[in-house]
Amino acid sequence: MLNMNNLNFLDCTLRDGGYYNAWDFSSELINDYLTAMQAAGVNAIELGFRSLNNKGFKGACAFTSDEFLRNLPLPKNITIGVMLNASELVGDIQQEEVLAKLFPVFASESPVDLVRIASHLHEFEQALPAVTWLKERGYQVGFNLMQIADCSQQQVKALARLANNYPLDALYFADSMGSMSPEQAAQIVGWLRSEWQGALGIHTHNNLGLALSNTLKALEHGVTWVDSTVTGMGRGPGNAMTEELAIEIAELRDQKVNLVPLMGLIRKYFRPMKEAYGWGTNPYYYLAGKYGIHPTYIQEMLNDSRYSEEDVLAVIEHLRVEGGKKFSLNTLDAARHFYHGEPQGQWSPQALFAGRDVLLLGTGPGVEQHRPALESYIRQAKPLVLALNTQSGIAPELIDIRVACHPVRLLADCDAHTKLPQPLITPYSMLPEDVRHALVDKEVLDFGLNVQVDTFEFNETYCTIPTSLVMAYAFALASSGKAKRLLLAGFDGYEGEDPRNFEMNKIIKSYTQTANTTPLLAILPTRYDVNKQSIYGEV
Repeated sequence: MLNMNNLNFLDCTLRDGGYYNAWDFSSELINDYLTAMQAAGVNAIELGFRSLNNKGFKGACAFTSDEFLRNLPLPKNITIGVMLNASELVGDIQQEEVLAKLFPVFASESPVDLVRIASHLHEFEQALPAVTWLKERGYQVGFNLMQIADCSQQQVKALARLANNYPLDALYFADSMGSMSPEQAAQIVGWLRSEWQGALGIHTHNNLGLALSNTLKALEHGVTWVDSTVTGMGRGPGNAMTEELAIEIAELRDQKVNLVPLMGLIRKYFRPMKEAYGWGTNPYYYLAGKYGIHPTYIQEMLNDSRYSEEDVLAVIEHLRVEGGKKFSLNTLDAARHFYHGEPQGQWSPQALFAGRDVLLLGTGPGVEQHRPALESYIRQAKPLVLALNTQSGIAPELIDIRVACHPVRLLADCDAHTKLPQPLITPYSMLPEDVRHALVDKEVLDFGLNVQVDTFEFNETYCTIPTSLVMAYAFALASSGKAKRLLLAGFDGYEGEDPRNFEMNKIIKSYTQTANTTPLLAILPTRYDVNKQSIYGEV
């Protein structure tokens, strides 16, 4: 039975939520937040990170210095916490030197009561001595074990045994990928408890919509430290919501709390921020949780206009197969890193393209909507039909060739490409080995590329383009191949003020202002700034 006297309800909004706004919270928000937390029954607040890393602009809650905290109206009856990343304790600088810089005074002289250390599994043992150092200076110390959901029973127990050697106040486990079910949460509590007799905590993510359920299940099984954030604000899909957990905790404690300040805080600050930044679960985060993919991949793609819905799903499929538990911007933005230096290519498009009209099939809904007219035009006029990626909106026998250039997308689409009958134009000799290997049985035409901002250049066996988007690669192909015209179908564009329209038009403008380009002509509806005619005037 849970002893309510030992229950610690911790809100970490200003720490976890800072991934969206660079930890730059206004003093007015923080003051109202402190009032709301006290009224809602929260008894510990984590006001940010404590860090020596200072790259790029970050607000005060990325460092949460004692000086900053002393200027806040901190409630007397709430534990004040900060978080430290274990990666700063296991680097080149000696651990005690890092700790002395981060915590220069004893807890009795600092506004900070609690220090939590967020640790990947491989950092845990090496970072643990920091517990003793901090405890000797009077701080409460918690350790948050990240990415524990996929560990075996033996691994979890081994970690718990290591913790027994140090005077920890709380051993947390975090559902970093948001992939955990309530049953798994209970199971991990049991594994930890078999080796660790101290206080346990849980930090949940909401990919599958189970953050609150997992928290409550862990409480049933003896966890006494629980986390949440206001509106769930946190990296990726966010966390258990403080406004919901506060209701559940109050019921467990059989106490009345005042949620009016919290609801006012949400209305005034957090609802507008959520609309602006878009945290919270959605089908992409759900898939990431299901497949154990780091949610930052999804967050980065949703904030990047280069990624269409189809692109996001393709990247998720690639990471499902190849593994995406550790976020890497290089993995996500692979093309920008693979296509640098001297471009290589072995094939010239002139034999196929020279003097011909080329019909370029995009992925917009216009292709399906106007399919009969397109197919009739192709049969009559016999243009060279070039399809982007795996676009299959018309009869397959009418597509002559396909074009693709993004390594992540290529790997995700690899099975589909091997089954499609058309040859594939791609910068084959510049692709990573795993992509080349996956295409080994495919007829590939190797046309190289280099990515250079604001630049289009056309050479016999390679091109230079301003972006890794396949549309730009196809434009360059037509010009290198000396095509007569490039007819666009399925380039519908995006509704309203979608920033992707701006990006695509920027590419189009750069292309049309370059010498020796092939004329562009849209023959289906488009929002892009190109010359337009109707397919129905051609058939």
